[in-house]
Amino acid sequence: MPDYTLDKPDNLVDFLEESVAAYPSSPFLGTKKAPGRYEWITYRDFGARVDRVRAGLASLGVKKGDAVGIIANNRTEWAICAYATYGLVARWVPMYEAELPSTWRYIVSDSGIKVLFCSNRSVMDKVKDFPSTIPSLERLILIEGEGPGSLQELEEIGAKNPVPSTKPDPDDVAALIYTSGTTGDPKGVLLTHGNFTSNSLAGQKFYPEFKHGDVLLSILPWAHSYAQTAELYTVTRLGAQLGIMGGIDTLAEDMLAVRPTFLIAVPRVFNKIYDGIFARMGQEKGLKKKLFFMAVESAKKRRMLKAEGRRDPILDLKVALLDRLVFSKIRERFGGRLRGAMTASAAMNPEIAGFFFDIGIPTYDCYGMTETSPAVTMNCPSAYKLGSVGRPIDKVKVVIDSSVVEEGAEDGEIVVYGPNVMKGYHNKPEATAAVMTPDGGIRTGDRGRFDKDGFLYITGRIKEQYKLENGKFVFPAALEEDIRLIPYIENAMVYGENKPYNICIVIPDFAVLGKYARENGLPTEPEELVRRKEVYDLIADEVNKALKGKYGGYEIPKKFLILSQNFSVDDGTLTQTLKVKRRVVIQRLKDSIEALYEKK
Repeated sequence: MPDYTLDKPDNLVDFLEESVAAYPSSPFLGTKKAPGRYEWITYRDFGARVDRVRAGLASLGVKKGDAVGIIANNRTEWAICAYATYGLVARWVPMYEAELPSTWRYIVSDSGIKVLFCSNRSVMDKVKDFPSTIPSLERLILIEGEGPGSLQELEEIGAKNPVPSTKPDPDDVAALIYTSGTTGDPKGVLLTHGNFTSNSLAGQKFYPEFKHGDVLLSILPWAHSYAQTAELYTVTRLGAQLGIMGGIDTLAEDMLAVRPTFLIAVPRVFNKIYDGIFARMGQEKGLKKKLFFMAVESAKKRRMLKAEGRRDPILDLKVALLDRLVFSKIRERFGGRLRGAMTASAAMNPEIAGFFFDIGIPTYDCYGMTETSPAVTMNCPSAYKLGSVGRPIDKVKVVIDSSVVEEGAEDGEIVVYGPNVMKGYHNKPEATAAVMTPDGGIRTGDRGRFDKDGFLYITGRIKEQYKLENGKFVFPAALEEDIRLIPYIENAMVYGENKPYNICIVIPDFAVLGKYARENGLPTEPEELVRRKEVYDLIADEVNKALKGKYGGYEIPKKFLILSQNFSVDDGTLTQTLKVKRRVVIQRLKDSIEALYEKK
């Protein structure tokens, strides 16, 4: 078993207070005030606001074990209120601002929230009746506002009645992170101070290059454990800087303003950038287009040679020249200082990862889950393999249980042991017992295998795998990742459980498909395009070409359902972390799916 002795500091209060003492005048969090302009709060000023809010919460009767919630996007006040809560050894319960009020109500009630912070008046209006129907909820506090019931008032009260912080024990619960509910109702994951701090410190050992003076741009929601641990808490511990993105539509603009040196991201971010670069360059003409594709092929060839332990000095010179002419221009769009990025939450496609390595922005794929705080394995600059999710982090042990998969399989279920494993699910002892092993491990539900060098490869999801009518197993996630790489396709979901063959639900990339439509005299409206046989045949042909030779014939989808609208968080088909809710999609499209199997 691994060594569970925790490194210091072993609580999030010390994470902050030690950095406030060490880096008082250093900028900490940046808020976008105008295009190209960010306003930064120093560690000293941030710590002072935390002190005031902590005292304000204490004046409301918040004490150890109480739950304090927030409904807000990433913002400076989110972090202030979180650290203030930790200093009272209370439990932090974050919720997504772009979420259904019914989900907020469920979480507030289930977790027993006592005080709820609301980002703005719009959120406040949607929850104003919660206190009358949820017995635990005593107070709503408005972040963007002044006067009675505002965060400003709470800070003023706290300033007059200071309360020192209490240092939590590592086993004290820090937060309840509610899972996205892809397979059922959300579950409140109980994560301790030791869970978070051990996970952050272990990650820092894999990335010793990441240090004080580094600058990050916050892209992912802190309501998820990945962004909390890898980004907010790690930046805090290192005394680094973190600018908060204005919005996904201003990402490119914010990159240039913040000029990050590192990013915490998900593959979808890089998939979109990759698609955008290739779509744009595909429309170029002449020398610019020729140089780009020459640079891509040359860099890829050099990478392949390096993997074989070989090099070509002439090729190295060619790549260096093309890097200055082509790739440096792409890096400038990221701010010009980006050394790399950590990606997780979904598998990074090796082809896309290879491209970013080639252009000088390596993306290191990692693996984890909310219940493990979240990191389990990581690739990093000193040890990485494209296609893998890296090696287990410090103090974490991973076991592959092959007893739960089909006989003869080379993989099995990933079981995790370590100080990162949750305490359990709040108010759900049966659900906790279902995933926890008798010796303290957690069953992830993911399938994986190790290579000879100790790198973990994810091979599927136990619950998402299914059998076709002929008894053959299908792992849809891998198929979907490859289908999404097709330029004409934005999103895809493969289905075929207990059916004679697979079908694929496809959402085209209408920007790319629109160009095809114009060139071929077709209508460009999405609703019209998805009905055209020419488009159906194009999609079917492209999918077949992409998958043939890589997958068995039984795995390749035989029929397609092409939609004009993408899956979304708003309509309930995507989780907040942009994972497809398969059961929701299947239920909503049940008749259309069944019709594909009825047609000969």
